Amino acid sequence: MDLLEHQGKEFFASYGLPTSPGEVAFDPGEAVAAAERIGYPVVVKAQVHAGGRGKAGGIKPASDVGEVRRSAEAILGLDIGGHIVRRLWIEKAADIAEEYYAGFTLDRSARRHLGMLSAQGGVDIEEVAATAPEAIARIHIDPTEGLAAEACRRWVADAGLNPAVSDQAVDLLSLLYRAYVEGDADLVEINPLIVTGEGLLHVLDAKVTLDGNASFRHPGYAAYDETVERDEREQDAHARGLQYVGLDGTVGVIANGAGLAMATVDIVDEAGGVPANFLDIGGGANADVMSAALEVVDGDPAVRSIFINIFGGITKGEEVARGIIEALSRVDIASPIVLRLDGTNAAEGREMLRPYLSDSLRLAPDMVQAARMAVTAAASAGTDDSVAAASAGTDDSVAAAEAGEGRP
Repeated sequence: MDLLEHQGKEFFASYGLPTSPGEVAFDPGEAVAAAERIGYPVVVKAQVHAGGRGKAGGIKPASDVGEVRRSAEAILGLDIGGHIVRRLWIEKAADIAEEYYAGFTLDRSARRHLGMLSAQGGVDIEEVAATAPEAIARIHIDPTEGLAAEACRRWVADAGLNPAVSDQAVDLLSLLYRAYVEGDADLVEINPLIVTGEGLLHVLDAKVTLDGNASFRHPGYAAYDETVERDEREQDAHARGLQYVGLDGTVGVIANGAGLAMATVDIVDEAGGVPANFLDIGGGANADVMSAALEVVDGDPAVRSIFINIFGGITKGEEVARGIIEALSRVDIASPIVLRLDGTNAAEGREMLRPYLSDSLRLAPDMVQAARMAVTAAASAGTDDSVAAASAGTDDSVAAAEAGEGRP
């Protein structure tokens, strides 16, 4: 769940981090009124889920009413990285003496939280990492131990920050780490973290990604979720409670479990196809969930076949079969479906599905063969023998699947 800048600053401020006063505006009139309340000079900032706003003309200083109005008119409607600006953040301008970078994220390979700190802020951190990696001081943090003050002080020294702000930096980074952990964030970044003319550290920009799966612990996150940009497919799936990411291919993917869904996307690619989506139905494969998943995937006009990849664990094969059978009775699906069903009670589930098998619903013995069948069906869609082509040469393997000889 990516936050807009002003939301990120509100998030940071709730943990005691120093931010500038500001207000959201949706039109030039609101922008002027906000600037009058805040007091000049101000900065007019585009609020979109994209970087490079300054380079794209999405951030403009303003010292009077006329400049605010002209800046707001120029920025609203601007396309920044494929995102149209529809809201502004009017913020009190800051006196900048130095610019730093600070951030926390998860280093999955190290199984530790990763802190990054640099005296070279105000530019893309990716650019710094590529051209001067030594300018970024890194620290790995054991989540069971947290960020100790002494370790944080050494980290600040390694980053080469102005010694005059070392104590402030230790305090601020401790607050930022607390926001990252207690706020269930995947990423928190301040770029730039500035030193003001008065020698104070201050948050000038905020980039925050929250873990949407932790929203049940944070009722206020519902307001953040409302501003997340999703395409039409993703919005439909989100409304149905599905974990869905739209892609650009023709093979629709439905799987139970994020790991299996990612593997399914990969194997469709290896089979020569292009996945149309990532869709994880989790542990539920009942009729309601399956109907919703099929409607969302089949509703994508680019989809030419659907690959359902289920490996039962807690979810039993007969429950999956029952869900698919009932879902197909509710939903009119245009695309041919290839099903791989394995795991707990898979044989029973396949037996239940036998009377419903047709050119529109076929079983495959394993996910490799299923991927090939789905890719062929997608490639052949629109021709009279599309499904026949998809199943060509698979009679024996499908028989094996129906006999319960599938494998993971």
